Amino acid sequence: MSAAAVTATPRHARPSPLNPNARAAAAAAAAAPPNAVSTTRTHLANLDRLLVRPPPLPLPLQNKGAPPADDLGDGGGAATPVDRSGRCGLLNALNLSTFLPFVRKPAVDEMSPRSLAHLQRLLTLSPRPSPKGSIAGEWRRYHGEGGWDGLLDPLDQNLRREVLRYGDFVQAAYTAFHSMPSSSAAAASQHSQHRTLVLPDRSYRPTRSLFATSSLSIPAWARRRSAPGWLTQRSSFVGYVAVCDNEGEVQRMGRRDIAIVLRGTATCPEWAENLRAGLVPVDDDDDDDVGSPQNAPKVAKGFLSLYKTAGDHVPSLSDAIVDEVRRLVEVYEGEELSITVVGHSLGASLAVLAADELSACLSADAAEHCRRPSPIAVVSFGGPKTGNRAFADRLQNGRGVNVLRVVNAGDVVTRVPAPAMAREGEGHVHAGAELRLDSRDSPCLRPDAGPACCHDLEAYLHLLDGFAGSGRPFRADASRSVARLLTYQRPNVRRAYVERARVLGFEPATPRTATANGAGGGAEGHYGYLASPT
Repeated sequence: MSAAAVTATPRHARPSPLNPNARAAAAAAAAAPPNAVSTTRTHLANLDRLLVRPPPLPLPLQNKGAPPADDLGDGGGAATPVDRSGRCGLLNALNLSTFLPFVRKPAVDEMSPRSLAHLQRLLTLSPRPSPKGSIAGEWRRYHGEGGWDGLLDPLDQNLRREVLRYGDFVQAAYTAFHSMPSSSAAAASQHSQHRTLVLPDRSYRPTRSLFATSSLSIPAWARRRSAPGWLTQRSSFVGYVAVCDNEGEVQRMGRRDIAIVLRGTATCPEWAENLRAGLVPVDDDDDDDVGSPQNAPKVAKGFLSLYKTAGDHVPSLSDAIVDEVRRLVEVYEGEELSITVVGHSLGASLAVLAADELSACLSADAAEHCRRPSPIAVVSFGGPKTGNRAFADRLQNGRGVNVLRVVNAGDVVTRVPAPAMAREGEGHVHAGAELRLDSRDSPCLRPDAGPACCHDLEAYLHLLDGFAGSGRPFRADASRSVARLLTYQRPNVRRAYVERARVLGFEPATPRTATANGAGGGAEGHYGYLASPT
């Protein structure tokens, strides 16, 4: 046969190395060294065509003394040995049975190209959310009316999407702060929006930046010359107010939503305020409204200080939130409105204080103008105990605020202040409904993940995306990217995930580098993987 005839042979006439029926032919071809090299090259070329963006695929070094592949799931042991001379060396190196335990199948020689593409999507920063469903007919139920009864366990898919979006809003607040932490509060206060704030959901528009000011100041002798200045500044960017201004999204949700978003602890004065756990009255006139001082609504002194203290160039967080929400309510007067206050850690406690005050102020405004007050809900991620029993009862029953607490079973922050930190008879309590997650349910996180990981916001969102219900396995169709998780909590990610990500060419940036560049964000204590006590 001539060379021209060989060249003219149709491509589809040659057997594909990805075809399971061609194993016998591949085994026979592997016996001859020249044909084995040709088959391997053809196989790699096919993989390149199948992958949209093919990364480098280096084979792990052969290690005859390595433990079984199952050991990799617990974070110990070396990479699985690979038989380079066999016909399945490359496919075994890319086998996802240990990488994604929730899609584990019987042992096979090949891996589906669809699994490769799915893995690439999990390692990209671009989210692939599921289609949105309309909640217009039941939006009040999803906003907390009825205490989310029947929606939490098993977790309703529409509620999961809504809560994940609010969590991503808090991530945006972290990213905006860490990308420009030393920005001047005076300069930022002259603009309605923080310069580096970018929302992941463009249906919402930021309308005002929020700043929290500590009543404490770090003495000069306690400051280190090597420490950045923003660590000791009294006033810092803590969040923002945003409103949904996309008419299509307004119709889908059944109302126009106003979101108040608050991040967690980041500066030294904020950390110092966290330690002031003593209970103080929320309002000056609380003692006059109740029969006994012990029955007065009280909250932790440090949280109230951050919420009520005004800065040199910015108003207090309390005044800024109330003024902006009142303005938006007037702008959209006559429309169906909802107010959602969301926060992580310290931000969750500030969110509870803001919701309590907003409920009182807006109810008074509504009564004056003879209109129905807008419902208020709080979404709390890893929040500590904020106040006493009287405050929790007033918040839920007296003020009608619905609180949803998303809690990781391994997060110690949700259990503070401890009873020993409170005075006798004045213990701190939680308020609202609880959605309990567990890091041990994740196929990606190590079962012995440390306290920093258990409190990390991205870990919360990863667990929420995979949670289906108590006693149920991690969702097989969970599609949230694990790239941020690998970036910020790599020591707490199972080694199998880290190894497979390396094989696929994904090398996450270090937390310090990512934060400096404004990428990622959202975990308290990115610097040195420290977790805030609140």
